[in-house]
Amino acid sequence: MTVVKNGMMYFTAPPNVVKLNARTGQVVWRFATSSGGGRGGSASTPPAMGAPDREGVAFGDGLVFIGTSDARVVALRDDTGELVWNRYVGEDARDKGQGIAGAPVYAGGIVSVGLSGDNGWRGQVVGLDGKTGREVWRWFAVPAPGEPGSETWPKTAQWKFGGGALWLAGVADEEAGLVYYVTGNGVPQLSGEHREGNNLFICSIVALDMKTGKLKWHYQTIRHDIWEADMSISPVLYDAQVGGRTVKAIGAIRPDGYVFTFDRITGKPLMKLEERKVPQDRFQKTATTQPFPAGAEGVLPDCEWWRKTQPIPKGFEVGCYYEAVSLDKPNVLMPYYGMRVAPMSYSQQTGYFYAVGERSLRWLRRAEDGYFFSTAFSNRVPGLDRLESFVMAAIDGTTHKIVWRREFASGAGRPSGVLTTAGGLLFHAAPDGHFNAHDARTGEIVWQFQTGAPAGGPAASFELDGEQFVSLVTSTNVWAFKLGGTLPARPAPPSPREPELFTGQLAETRQIETAALQRDNAFTGARFMTDEYQFSPYRTKVPVGTTVTWRNNGTMVHTAVAQDGSWSTGPIDPAGVAAVTFDRPGTYVYICKEHPWAYAQIIVE
Repeated sequence: MTVVKNGMMYFTAPPNVVKLNARTGQVVWRFATSSGGGRGGSASTPPAMGAPDREGVAFGDGLVFIGTSDARVVALRDDTGELVWNRYVGEDARDKGQGIAGAPVYAGGIVSVGLSGDNGWRGQVVGLDGKTGREVWRWFAVPAPGEPGSETWPKTAQWKFGGGALWLAGVADEEAGLVYYVTGNGVPQLSGEHREGNNLFICSIVALDMKTGKLKWHYQTIRHDIWEADMSISPVLYDAQVGGRTVKAIGAIRPDGYVFTFDRITGKPLMKLEERKVPQDRFQKTATTQPFPAGAEGVLPDCEWWRKTQPIPKGFEVGCYYEAVSLDKPNVLMPYYGMRVAPMSYSQQTGYFYAVGERSLRWLRRAEDGYFFSTAFSNRVPGLDRLESFVMAAIDGTTHKIVWRREFASGAGRPSGVLTTAGGLLFHAAPDGHFNAHDARTGEIVWQFQTGAPAGGPAASFELDGEQFVSLVTSTNVWAFKLGGTLPARPAPPSPREPELFTGQLAETRQIETAALQRDNAFTGARFMTDEYQFSPYRTKVPVGTTVTWRNNGTMVHTAVAQDGSWSTGPIDPAGVAAVTFDRPGTYVYICKEHPWAYAQIIVE
């Protein structure tokens, strides 16, 4: 995210923090967290520290503040880029995964940051004295026993590693003396049986006193989260018209695409909220209802749209939002909670919110070990990524209805967040390298420029010498645009190939097992799951004339059968073996007859 102040442009490009002259693009200083930095691109080597977060910087007391991947807050002199102080704000022991993923916020002399990590640490916001780096306060997203909200957790040690990580930058209202953050998902990510209750303050919007860190108000948008449904886009501050008066407001979007709006001083909802019944799972101890803005429309489609309009891979079913991931139903594809990371915007001229998200399905799986968590299963659903697209939408800030929606393919990367201007424009960098200006009321593209690379963040607008500029940082360049600009467009990045039905490593072997060992890819240590629904290897290559052997290393009967019916192993009992000889070259897709959502591929050459 680019920040412009006093004619200077600041951004992070890990491992670097860069200050440019916004008029000329000349580097004023560069600070590298891993290999040294400083004035004019050269200076002393700083103490070892992680990479700076990608969301940008904050300013105050003549300093530039950044957060790092190893949970440090760093203060640099604005004029020279020299290191002033470097404070570790994580918890001891310094286990892996603990870091700062969002830009710091400076307000009222305090610099605050959110702490993140997937390994179950309690999410935290830490307030530091801007001049010295001294810790002033610390607020925990999961309360300790006896603290407000602790009654929503079981009376066990679960609260110590319940999640609620803070992944994004906060926003501040210095006049009100408040700083606002959104919190992340519960841990274990897909398992609720160990943490009965609503689990405050995960998946919440929180308002903290910027001087003391005291919680002033909160709203939990998802109770007892078991879907890894973080609040994943920073909230926005705006002025709302309510009953003919102006209200200082805050808006936040839930990852399923619903916008929630509040009086940012009192926390009172600006739109009626209703409780809706959601699917229940007694074992997972699901919440009976979840809140929704009455009459609102979500940006992302729910299960019925997927079932009625999309070619779902055979053998799978489509589940709905807030349906628990169950051991009893291993073949369910869930709509993804895809409103994540890309910053949203609000236009005072149109009264609309603008947000970008991902429309897709995910194959989420449970293990008997509730702490096992993996996101790798979706890679074993042929063609699932072909159903993915990105969505940009305008949402009426009063009615919460969708005004317009635009879809675009994934392209070479992910889309940026959005910027709206008082000139009635919305700026957005698409994955195909185009930097687009849309009519904010209609969504129609009125101007575009090919940058040649995907964006690294949302655009920024600033004024210099009476002229308006719009800037954008891509993966290869920093751009600044104004009316009448003369820079030529760059060649478009290569168009992405149509996703292959089968991807991943191709093993040269004539022996295949009917079950695979899955490893936890989060940060909770080595946890494993025996997956009865994945052949191992998933993709195999053999010469013509090879006899391929399947061994049932699971506990169920499995039959490997060609999708076109041309061959079959017949039923294989546990510990049993069966074989098929491949006399003709070709690519063969096969499934498990008893579990037709288990796919695999053999290439015969």
